Amino acid sequence: MKLLVRAPIIEERLKELEMYFEEVVYDPWTITGERYYEDEMIEALKKHQPDVLITELDRITEKVIANYDKLQVIGDCRANPANIDVVACEKAGIPILCTPARNAQAVAEMLVGLVINFMRNILPSVEWIKNGEWVKGATPYYLWMGNELQGKKVGFIGFGAVGRSAAKILEACGCKIYFYDPYVDFVKEEYTKCGVDEIFKNSDIVSIHLPVLDSTKGMINADLFAKMKETAIFVNTARSEVVDEAALMKVLKNKCIKGAILDVLEVEPPTKEALAIGKLSNVLLTPHICGATYEVTDHQSDIITERLIKWLNKEDMEKIIYNKSVL
Repeated sequence: MKLLVRAPIIEERLKELEMYFEEVVYDPWTITGERYYEDEMIEALKKHQPDVLITELDRITEKVIANYDKLQVIGDCRANPANIDVVACEKAGIPILCTPARNAQAVAEMLVGLVINFMRNILPSVEWIKNGEWVKGATPYYLWMGNELQGKKVGFIGFGAVGRSAAKILEACGCKIYFYDPYVDFVKEEYTKCGVDEIFKNSDIVSIHLPVLDSTKGMINADLFAKMKETAIFVNTARSEVVDEAALMKVLKNKCIKGAILDVLEVEPPTKEALAIGKLSNVLLTPHICGATYEVTDHQSDIITERLIKWLNKEDMEKIIYNKSVL
């Protein structure tokens, strides 16, 4: 069998895969910094003729599946295969293997860092110094006074791997943890399960960790924002599609909440219109990099290699295959 690897994989794991495949073509998107879209992906598949594909960013659409029918399995170095047409794969009988929790620690650490940054006014205070405004008579101690995390109520909407990793760090800072997740009933005594409305009403920090499903698109809407405290902070390091961005823009412009921390936008890269929310004074915006660490490559290498070997050996198929309907 032949394997085409379009995601970055550490050398140790690549050598391990070479023991299971007759040929491994290593051509990760990181070489050029660009993903393949439909036509480029079809061209690459026809050129290399793989039986198995490992990808991360490439678009695997219905057209790709229709134009290349030799794939037996696709490994996707993501928690959810947002870059793959799952329905098309199911119709073609192609199983998809994902890498859940590959970036959970990365996102959790940056989320907490961004919250501290926002609450302690770190970025504006640094710019203030660089602009030469720390002069005799200035009182930065009072000008840039912020808030501590200790004692704050943090509400998670969605409590999977990222939410739990962030909660662990925030709990160590003395925060009180609340969560809503229809698939999670209990984590530990110190964490309280609540309804969505209750979390938005009572939390000092509301953090979104929802997948994009028909049931979650636009779920975070104006009604929920209206329940938030004026001192509350809204955080979205998950997906923009689950938030009504126009409603969020309105509450931020009107200073109905303290502010927002965003790592995702409705349009990426942003148009001038999409970037408007990031230019608000009470918004801390980063360019979808919360999961961007070198260690994530290590994690995804381990997970996808282990899952692919299990697939080859037909082990734990119910656990490792994302689209279980192909079984």
